Amino acid sequence: MRMSARHAENPANEAEARGCVIPLPPFADPEDVYRRYSGMVFRLALARCRSRADAEDVMQEVFLRYVRRAPQLDSAEHQRAWLIKATINCTNTLLSSAWNRHTDLYDELTQLAPTFPDENAADIYAAVLRLPKKQRTAVHLYYYEGYGVKEIASLTGAGESGVKSLLYRAREKLEKDLKGDYFDV
Repeated sequence: MRMSARHAENPANEAEARGCVIPLPPFADPEDVYRRYSGMVFRLALARCRSRADAEDVMQEVFLRYVRRAPQLDSAEHQRAWLIKATINCTNTLLSSAWNRHTDLYDELTQLAPTFPDENAADIYAAVLRLPKKQRTAVHLYYYEGYGVKEIASLTGAGESGVKSLLYRAREKLEKDLKGDYFDV
């Protein structure tokens, strides 16, 4: 009886006893936010833009927006979601600019290979970068960032069935693209 009273006094203990995950507080210092999430923002921007220079520009813009707006976020997961959404918005703005609409994207797929320690990982990532933008985004968030279908739908503004469809089509294209190398079909 005494144990349950102690758990009732502290909501965190009560949530933990029920098996709930207690959300971690967000980082307050912008430098800590940058250290923690810069790799994730860069990888997502690179997957969407397919250009290292554009991905660096997007990453800079995302963190500049974060510092300027100083959003009040509930948890570290909310902070991460805010940064992903900001990255998606920044890449959409970049890719819809007049410059990018009238020029071919500089394809850096061959230059990305040295950044992967494993040649197979470089080949697979190059195949992912050849996917259409929406499929690339869904695959990146699902496989590289670990988000579920429902979370991807809320981050991208698509429906859950749309995200499932994007992932299905992307897997089919990857299978065709990598046939013989990684699939025995």
